[in-house]
Amino acid sequence: MKETLKISLAEYDIEWENPQINLEFLNELLENHHSDLIILPEMFTTGFSMNSKNISEPAFGKTYEWMKSIAERDNCAICGSVATEDKGKFLNRFYFVTPEGTTFYDKKHLFGYGKETEAYTPGNEIVNVEFRGWKFRLIVCYDLRFPVWCRNTDDYDALICVASWPIVRIEPWKALLRARAIENMAYTIGVNRLGTDDYDLEYDGNSKVFDPIGTENKLTSKKKFLLETEISLETVKKYRQHFRFLNDKDEFKLI
Repeated sequence: MKETLKISLAEYDIEWENPQINLEFLNELLENHHSDLIILPEMFTTGFSMNSKNISEPAFGKTYEWMKSIAERDNCAICGSVATEDKGKFLNRFYFVTPEGTTFYDKKHLFGYGKETEAYTPGNEIVNVEFRGWKFRLIVCYDLRFPVWCRNTDDYDALICVASWPIVRIEPWKALLRARAIENMAYTIGVNRLGTDDYDLEYDGNSKVFDPIGTENKLTSKKKFLLETEISLETVKKYRQHFRFLNDKDEFKLI
């Protein structure tokens, strides 16, 4: 168990539908990162493209193998989403890869406004993963707008949201990240991209980390495009034991 985790958030301009260029960039970016956990944006090797048939990789394909190599080489966890084809379905799959194994989550709430519903199939399972004594909930971008799906029934310490969230809606992004942290008494970590995509949508990052009472963590940067901070399990325990808000949560079932 690690009471404190050092995390790195990769916030960069994704080369459109070009995994090779993006992985080459990330290889350089992640040299000597010294992190326990690296978090990459949504569809971090291609951008948020609806060209699913052309960009999707086989399940546990080349990008996954790259992630696995980073996790094993650096004794860390690395996570982010990849357009994936699995059993004839195209999925926005969020891999969480550690030296010990891999967990994945398929994005549930597809962004109909951006035609994601026409290109991908939604997942249907809430996914938590444990790493070094921490429990993480995995979500992707639009999932952030749905508090029931993100609801903490005392089964996670930190929520990770990887995203392609454009400038035009950046204020909701910041507000929703803070709200999810406060209502769930958990760290909320949001990693967003930079640049402009092929749909002429602009992105300005605004990656954020909020603690369990909604206070924003300070992010530092020793290297351009790589933001760093630490999260503390003692902070989670302290606030939950003091306020005990989760004890008053409503009971419900997802059907």
